[in-house]
Amino acid sequence: MKILSARDYDHMSRQAANIISAQVILKPNCVLGLATGSSPIGTYRQLIDWYRKGDIDFSQVRTVNLDEYVGLDEGSDQSYIYFMRHNFFDHINIDLANTNVPCGTNLDEKAECARYDAVIRGMGGIDLQLLGLGPNGHIGFNEPDDYFPKSTHKVALADATIQANKRFFEKEEDVPRFAYTMGVGDIMQARRVVMVVSGAGKADIVKRAFFGPITPQVPASILQLHRDFVLVADEAALSKL
Repeated sequence: MKILSARDYDHMSRQAANIISAQVILKPNCVLGLATGSSPIGTYRQLIDWYRKGDIDFSQVRTVNLDEYVGLDEGSDQSYIYFMRHNFFDHINIDLANTNVPCGTNLDEKAECARYDAVIRGMGGIDLQLLGLGPNGHIGFNEPDDYFPKSTHKVALADATIQANKRFFEKEEDVPRFAYTMGVGDIMQARRVVMVVSGAGKADIVKRAFFGPITPQVPASILQLHRDFVLVADEAALSKL
C-alpha cells in the first residue's frame, strides 16, 4: 500500500488525476474502473481540463463503473450512468459504446450480474480501478458483511449508505434501497487500485480500514492485501493516523 498525502481536496484530485492520466497515456486502450459520488468529481474535472488542453486522449479508453441503483433508468438524473455522462463522459472524447454501467432496470438479478461480470472478463480485466470510501468502509456498494463477495451482485444498502446518499435526492424516501455492484473479488483483480478520500469525517474509517484488522465488516480493509493499492487522501482524512 502506498499513501499520497494531499493538502486539500483539490490537491488530492490532481494527484489522483495524474495517476489516471499516466495510465491512459501509457496504454491508450486501457480499461478504467470508475466510481461515482462526490469524492471523484474533482478528479474527473481535472482530467476534463487536461483533455481540453490536448494533454490526454480518451478515444480508445474503455470503462466499467462500479455500481448502479436498482430501479433507476439512464434518464433519471440520480442514476449513475447520468452522473458519469454529466460529470465526465460528455466532456471528453470517449466513445460511449466503450462505457459500461450495470443496468438498473434489469430486474433479473442473476442475469444482470452474470452479464456484467462477463463484460469485465471480455475486456481482459481492469487496468486501474478508481474508488471512494464509504463512511462504513464500503467500496462500491459492498457493505459490511460476514464475507467478501467475489463477483457482481445485488445488495441491500445499509442505513449509513442511505443517509450518506440522501443529499442527492429530494427526500430520503426517494433513495433506492438496492443496487448492483461489482464484487470485492472484481475490485481486487484490478491491476492497480486508486482510492480518493477527503475530509475529517472520513478520518476514523481510514484508520480502521488501513491500519486495523482485515475484516468483511470493513470491506475496504481487504485492500491492504492488494499488490498495487494507492490511497490518495487529504490531510484531514489522514489526521488520525
